[in-house]
Amino acid sequence: MALQATAHKKGFKETKLGWIPEDWEVCRINEVFKFLRSNSYSRSNLEYSTESDGIRNIHYGDIHTTYTTGILNCEDFRIIPKVKNEIKVGDNYDRLQNGDIVIADASEDYEGVGSIIELVNIGNLKIVAGLHTFALRDNTSKTVIGFRNNILSNEKVKNELRRIATGSKVYGISKYNFQKFGIIIPPLQEQKAIANCLTTWDTAITKQNALIKAKQQLKKALMQQLLSGKKRLAGFSGEWEEKRIIELFDEINDKNDGGEHEPLSISAGKGFRSQREKFDRVIAGTSLSKYIQLKKGDFSYNKGNSKSYKMGCIYLLETYDTALVPFVFISFRPTDKVDSHFYKHYFIDHGLDRQLKMIISSGARGDGLLNVSKKDFFKLKLPFPSKKEQTTIAQVLNTADQEINLLINQRNQLKLQKKGLMQQLLTGKKRLKV
Repeated sequence: MALQATAHKKGFKETKLGWIPEDWEVCRINEVFKFLRSNSYSRSNLEYSTESDGIRNIHYGDIHTTYTTGILNCEDFRIIPKVKNEIKVGDNYDRLQNGDIVIADASEDYEGVGSIIELVNIGNLKIVAGLHTFALRDNTSKTVIGFRNNILSNEKVKNELRRIATGSKVYGISKYNFQKFGIIIPPLQEQKAIANCLTTWDTAITKQNALIKAKQQLKKALMQQLLSGKKRLAGFSGEWEEKRIIELFDEINDKNDGGEHEPLSISAGKGFRSQREKFDRVIAGTSLSKYIQLKKGDFSYNKGNSKSYKMGCIYLLETYDTALVPFVFISFRPTDKVDSHFYKHYFIDHGLDRQLKMIISSGARGDGLLNVSKKDFFKLKLPFPSKKEQTTIAQVLNTADQEINLLINQRNQLKLQKKGLMQQLLTGKKRLKV
C-alpha cells in the first residue's frame, strides 16, 4: 500500500488539534462514543483460568503491562482474568462487544495516561470492563473496527490528554473531562487503510513478544535449577552454606550529601527508574534531604507489594554511578564475599518471598508498604556457594539476559517504527491511497 505525501497546509484545515486534512473532522469523545458501565473489582477478586466460562474482566493494570498492542484478540482468553466464581456478578455492567475500546483512566506515569485497547474476536465470551477504566462503544458508525484503538495515538491528542491528567504519584483522567475530549476522525475508508497498515507492525510485535516470552521462560527454568543448587555447573560440587543477609551485606544509612545525584524509584519488573522519567518530575519534595545515597553495585528493597512481586522487590543499581532512593527502602551493600550478579538474579527470581511472607507483621500500611522491619529483614537467610561458583552461575544467567535484551531491543525498534508511522498517518501528513 503506497504512501502519498501531502504538502504542508495545502488541502488542510486548522483545528484545535492542529492542521488536519480538509475531509477529516475533530469530534468530542461523547459525540462518537457511548460510555459503558464498568465495575470496580480489585485484583484480589480476579483469577486466571484456562476455562472459557464465567465473566472475564479487563483490569487497568493489564492494559498497561500485559496487552502489548492496541488490539486485544480475545481468542486468547487466558490472558484476561475472570471474576472469581464465588462473586456474584449482576446486570449492572455492560458486556463488551467486538470493536469496543477500554481505556485505563489511571497511570503511574505520564506515558501510560490514556493507554487503550480494542477488543476483537470476543465470540461467546462474557467480558466486562473493570477498575480504573472507561469502556466506550461507537454508537454513531463514525469509526471502523481496527482503527478505534488509535484514536488517542496522535501526538497532539496525547499531549492534550496529559494536560487534563491530574494527580501526584498516580495520574488520573476524570470522565467529565474525558467525554469532552477532542479526537481526530478520518473518513471510514481511510480508517480501514490505516488500520490494515498498522496491523502489519502489530503482527510483527506480537511475534517478537512470543519469542521474548519463550526465552524468558527458558531463563526462569534455568534460574530455578542453578540458584537453588539443584543443578550444578561442571567443576562444582559439595553442599552450599546458608548465611544471613547481614553476614554478606552491609546496611546503607548514608543520607543525601547534597551533591548531584539522581532521585530514583523502583518499579516491580523494571527495577530502578528515574523519578523524572516515571513521574515527569521529582516527587521527593522536602524529604529529598532524608533520601539514602547509593552507589553503583548497591541493592535496595522496595516494600511495596504489586501483582508481580507481592512481597516487594529487590534490585541492583547498575545504570547510575550514584543515586538517591527513599529512606523507606531497605538498602544494602555487598561485601567482598559475594558476586552481586548472583544475588541480583536470586532476588529477581523471588528467592526471599517465602521468608518475607513469614516476617510481614500485617497487611500494607497506610502508605501502601508492607510491614517489614530492618532487623527481621537482615536476619533472612541466603544460599551461599563459593564466590567462584556464584560468578560462574551469574555469567550463565547474564548471557541469557543478553539474549533476551537483544530480542527486546528488536521489539522496541518495531514499536518505534510503528510510532513514527502513526504520527504520519494519524495526522494526515502521509495519506494512504484508498
